[in-house]
Amino acid sequence: MRPEDILVPTPAGVCCKRGGFHIDPTRPVERALITHAHSDHARTGHGAVLATQETLDLMRLRYGENFAGSTQAVRYGESITLDGATVTFHPAGHVLGSAQIAVMANGLRVVASGDYKNVGDPTCAPFELVPCDVFITEATFGLPVFRHSDADAEIAKLLHSVALFAERAHLIGAYSLGKAQRVIALLRQAGYHAPVYLHGAMESITYYYANRGIALGELRPVRGTTKPELAGTVTLCPPSALKEVWTRRFPEPLTAFASGWMRVRARARQYGVELPLVISDHADWNGLTATIAATGAGEIWVTHGQEDALVHWCGTRGLKARPLDIVGYGDEEDGDGANDGGEEQ
Repeated sequence: MRPEDILVPTPAGVCCKRGGFHIDPTRPVERALITHAHSDHARTGHGAVLATQETLDLMRLRYGENFAGSTQAVRYGESITLDGATVTFHPAGHVLGSAQIAVMANGLRVVASGDYKNVGDPTCAPFELVPCDVFITEATFGLPVFRHSDADAEIAKLLHSVALFAERAHLIGAYSLGKAQRVIALLRQAGYHAPVYLHGAMESITYYYANRGIALGELRPVRGTTKPELAGTVTLCPPSALKEVWTRRFPEPLTAFASGWMRVRARARQYGVELPLVISDHADWNGLTATIAATGAGEIWVTHGQEDALVHWCGTRGLKARPLDIVGYGDEEDGDGANDGGEEQ
């Protein structure tokens, strides 16, 4: 059996014809398996959606109760037979509820990673390495120049700034699903116990994380506060809000942006960021290449990101590799979402 007999790229995304489903389809389909709730992977209008409970909950928060015709929650490690294929969800380490999806038929296993990272994150289950014959990997940061900083060191840099400029309000631009909650959790782990303030676009998802047992400490909405009350505070907001009149409610705001793209100085200048924080929820070049090698897969399919560089690297290691060239997957860290300025930040 060939890998293409199990999964095949289509204009709607990766499709398993024998199982009657798509993985992270870019347009409405009859049955969708969703790796995580970021908007470039999780869309509305599908007939049926299978995902982890957290992903389903987050999709409801973002899209409303009727985002799909029907839903089915799948636990990590649980195997489900869909017609001629068996699928299993495994932790991806990207955000809360994120999953890799393993598809097996006739002894051949293909793993679709979705987005992933192989470094620690206090807000989600850690990445689980799944041996496979074919590995479908993302390539958001698929260039050798991208080697992410240690997240704890970036948080230490932020806390040093908070102590140094105690009279200023620190505004941290971060994606509303995953990144914002990770930054807050890392702040708590580093010993920051003061209330953390939230832009309105951050509230529902952040409170959901807290209700799922993620230790985020005291959280307060920005709305209803006075300018003097916000002196010396830390606030999480959409990256687009850093350039809006909204920032004028803060005393001497000092802007930060938590993203893997802050490795590129031009990106920091684009947002007028004073304090770039290189914190990413995607694997960097070393993470991507190490993961590919560790899966033992003899064939690698590369999707959304710097596909060509990673395909070339695979070729130098004797691995068969191909870019999928599927249109419709963006990078939530690049401007942080489909709706720059809205909930997607």
